[in-house]
Amino acid sequence: MLGFEQSLLFLAAAVLVTLAPGPDNLMVISLGMARGRRAGVAFALGCALGCLNHTLLVVLGVSAAIAASPHAFMTLRIIGGAYLIWLGVITLKNTWRRSVEPTADSAGTPPTSLPPPLQQAVALTLFTRGLIANAVNPKVIVFFLAFLPQFVEPARGAVGWQLALLGLLFTVQSALIFSIIGFLAGSLGQRLAHDPRIALWLNRLAGVVFVGLGLRLLWV
Repeated sequence: MLGFEQSLLFLAAAVLVTLAPGPDNLMVISLGMARGRRAGVAFALGCALGCLNHTLLVVLGVSAAIAASPHAFMTLRIIGGAYLIWLGVITLKNTWRRSVEPTADSAGTPPTSLPPPLQQAVALTLFTRGLIANAVNPKVIVFFLAFLPQFVEPARGAVGWQLALLGLLFTVQSALIFSIIGFLAGSLGQRLAHDPRIALWLNRLAGVVFVGLGLRLLWV
């Protein structure tokens, strides 16, 4: 088990890391503003639960192997960057269709104007996209590899178990913080979305953000 001081110190550091401006926060904010509270929270939870994948990789030692292999790291960068660019292109495509066909694909329609079953389907889709976007990001893999071991106390034994619990704690706090960010951004976005033109441009902004983050992952 984790010690109280150990857990408290880790949690304080994890909260600061989660609150710091970064790609995940930017994606959650842009998507929440463009698609509303439900969409923002769904994507936020997906991003947060993607941390469980990185925790598992650290525990199994896979992250170390990826970090030590330039080819594996580059492959993940390409996959992660291409996926974010794809999300951005899909979003931009949907906004273009809405501008020329007002009744086009519901994926580009403000979630609050959709019937409940479609709202749930859209939320599940966005949750899955957030999960994948976080899980295939090699920079997050390397971050977890560097961050989690700093708070392990070998004297307590069961290092793998400590890493797993620390990763779980990080996931829980990030899910809470990201959800609050997504909810607040969604609340602001839903107020602005009463004007169809503003809603359209918010979606376009979200698409540009995803494309920009994808390109940044590929070349930075």
